[in-house]
Amino acid sequence: MALPRILLIDNNKVRTQQLEAVFQFMGYTVEAVDSTDYASCFSVTEPLCGVFVGDGIEKQAVVVGDVVERANKIPVILLINKGTSLQVSSIITHSVSHVLEWPTTHPVLKPILDRLATQTTSAAHEGSDRRSPLVERLKGKSQAIVGIRKLIDQVAESDATVLILGESGTGKEVVARALHDASFRRERPFVPINCGAIPGELLESELFGHEKGAFTGALSARQGRFEMAEGGTLFLDEIGDMPLAMQVKLLRVLQERTFERVGSNKTIHCDVRVIAATHRYLENEIKANRFREDLFYRLNVFPIEIPALKDRAEDIPLLVNDLIVRLEASNRGSVRLTQAALAVLMQHEWPGNVRELANLIERLAIMNPKGLVDAADLPEKFQRYQVPEEILAEPTVDNTEAVTAVNSEEVDLSEHMDIIAAFDNSSGSLAQLPEQGIDLKEYLNILEVDLIRQALNECNGVVAHAAKRLNMRRTTLVEKLRKYDLQR
Repeated sequence: MALPRILLIDNNKVRTQQLEAVFQFMGYTVEAVDSTDYASCFSVTEPLCGVFVGDGIEKQAVVVGDVVERANKIPVILLINKGTSLQVSSIITHSVSHVLEWPTTHPVLKPILDRLATQTTSAAHEGSDRRSPLVERLKGKSQAIVGIRKLIDQVAESDATVLILGESGTGKEVVARALHDASFRRERPFVPINCGAIPGELLESELFGHEKGAFTGALSARQGRFEMAEGGTLFLDEIGDMPLAMQVKLLRVLQERTFERVGSNKTIHCDVRVIAATHRYLENEIKANRFREDLFYRLNVFPIEIPALKDRAEDIPLLVNDLIVRLEASNRGSVRLTQAALAVLMQHEWPGNVRELANLIERLAIMNPKGLVDAADLPEKFQRYQVPEEILAEPTVDNTEAVTAVNSEEVDLSEHMDIIAAFDNSSGSLAQLPEQGIDLKEYLNILEVDLIRQALNECNGVVAHAAKRLNMRRTTLVEKLRKYDLQR
């Protein structure tokens, strides 16, 4: 089994040698580079478990920001010399996972490395999950999502260029990753790049790489995204925002499967499948002379159009479930929604699509940690929607099962009920107020427990039925059972 791999980016040679020795002694493989030569390290097939970046490098904030972006979900730890924490910008410290003073001690370093190894194992499971059946990856039962799954199945095993169309936030990268994971290239890299987020003058270098001295600031040779994706898939997100000059060069790569690094005349052959995506209507961009028609036809070999969330509202409960599961898996909290709250969400227009829904769920988890969110608890903009009468007619029934079952697509919610053991009917007649008075709070608790026991006995231990007898929500009753330690 391969040892966990650490990337160490540091210009301090003494510290680099010391850390290499420590990491290797603790059972890690270390790749040490300076701050001008780290880009290619992220394209290696073996996964990284962590990235350590040393302080004192030129343009530290820029380098750290770039490393964090390239690392994606891989933890980035900033190394600083003891006593220099006040000299580090808060912007930098907030962007990294941890700040570690050097020299350090074994008791301080070991827990950090243990967490890195644990997260690497979790990431491996996540990567395995990405290769699970598409029905588990693309949440929804709507005809549109079913159709997208079929299209992915049809084109996944070919090398045809795919163009994914859809509004911002609809999940175009999710579809692209599903395509990659279902293809024969799944064991090779999936390399995404947002063409609209990179300045035009830097995009050529990002895509094709550059040689040392090719331009001011090119202190070393660097691989581009095409080289990083060799044998795998290159995902060109927001292709509609690519400058015209770059469109010409991209067209050549798609036609001839060759390119040159910036500052080089050496031709490099590439074996890369290209998947492109855009939220723009490229036909309109062509008419406005902002997009090349020949490139459009080269990209539009197999189009897949993702519908807006408002056009597949029936998928919202399943999406909410998936988002909550992801929150819980990343230890960012949890939340539950009633059926009334879900009914309100299904009426919203969702201009931000799934991304907007994800932000809402995360916000609700922060505001109502592990609590139950009803329609009235949703943000103000959702209060203009009416809860359907058929849901109002059953006020004690909530839909928490719909957003807590991991395999909710296979769960029949109408048959999903909590059953607990019936309690002995030991309740006697209620006491009268004694002359010396009573502790009212304690007395009410006893009374509440007594009535809960009676309701459970009458309903043979079925929590949902007992909750109706007590005119309360099932989840409220479950919380009271925990509070009074009545579950057994």
